Amino acid sequence: MNLAPHVERLRQRFKELEVELSQPTLYDNHSRAQEVTREHSRLAKVVPECDRWEKLIREIQESKNLIYSAEDPDLVSMAQEELPLLEQQLTSSQEQVQIALIPPDETDSRNTIIEIRAGTGGTEAAIFAGDLYRMYCRYAERVGWKIDDMESSPGDIGGYKEIIFQMNGQDVYKHMRFESGVHRVQRVPMTEAQGRIHTSAATVAVLPEAKEVDVVIRQDELRIEVCRSGGNGGQGVNTTDSAVQILHYPSGLIVRCQDTRSQIKNRERAMGILRSRLLKAKQDEEAARYAQHRKSQIGTGDRNEKIRTYNYPQNRITDHRINFSAFNLPDFMDGNIGEMVHQLVSADMHDKLSALMDSK
Repeated sequence: MNLAPHVERLRQRFKELEVELSQPTLYDNHSRAQEVTREHSRLAKVVPECDRWEKLIREIQESKNLIYSAEDPDLVSMAQEELPLLEQQLTSSQEQVQIALIPPDETDSRNTIIEIRAGTGGTEAAIFAGDLYRMYCRYAERVGWKIDDMESSPGDIGGYKEIIFQMNGQDVYKHMRFESGVHRVQRVPMTEAQGRIHTSAATVAVLPEAKEVDVVIRQDELRIEVCRSGGNGGQGVNTTDSAVQILHYPSGLIVRCQDTRSQIKNRERAMGILRSRLLKAKQDEEAARYAQHRKSQIGTGDRNEKIRTYNYPQNRITDHRINFSAFNLPDFMDGNIGEMVHQLVSADMHDKLSALMDSK
């Protein structure tokens, strides 16, 4: 993989940004000035690594020349000792340069709304949806993120038919985006008297938190209704018109929120969920039009659409997209999913880099 042409383009882009930043008229357009400043700041950290990468290549070549042509045995010995260290440093530096060549996704740093719904499997699917919710909460605790519950519908004997919550923290969407899809579980349900293994599923949707500037929603496109909350909410919740349901006419999306006693807060949360769903739909449309690989689909919740399998008898978790398995299921379900997340992020970066190299 020849990085040199891409590094040269990166340097040229950095010079162009410096010229643009020196123009006083740039600051007449505030949004453009922010965009240029942000990109310049990112590349200012990358250029020194490119310098280091090129310097290491030169030093490796010099060491090889000494090994094969130097007449002084001491020089040859020094070069032979130095070469493996230089090659190791080059590998590390090259990885950093490759990562830097991938344009950042502006949604990576955003907070994230996660929707978990029971799929195929009845009550066991609802219990599994609850297990996934707990798994993500425990993972959030491990990495220092915060969870804000937004809407839920409990299962008949435990878990959730549906639960929606928000994750807040650094680079949440970057790390959680690959959880979208059908999660399949194979285990003996607690309701199974014969000890037979059942297969159930739950769907997970991961949506970047949308800002008002991302999605324009006109008031005449909405039908907003308020009503009394249902379920186990306590007297205060069930006797006030605090639940909010929003219908978005153009998309047909319906969002309902009733988790707080405040109608205003429920309306804000419902609008937040609606904006995020519309943003995700917009991103998926663009991905379908331009991306070189098929985007992941959440699917219908059928077992055969799985992205990941949780096999309890074999103590195994397998992500079918990257063919990666781990054998620590109890620990994994307790939130220790960092290695799986790392593998998915790394695979995505490799795909993006390959697409970048192929496109130039």
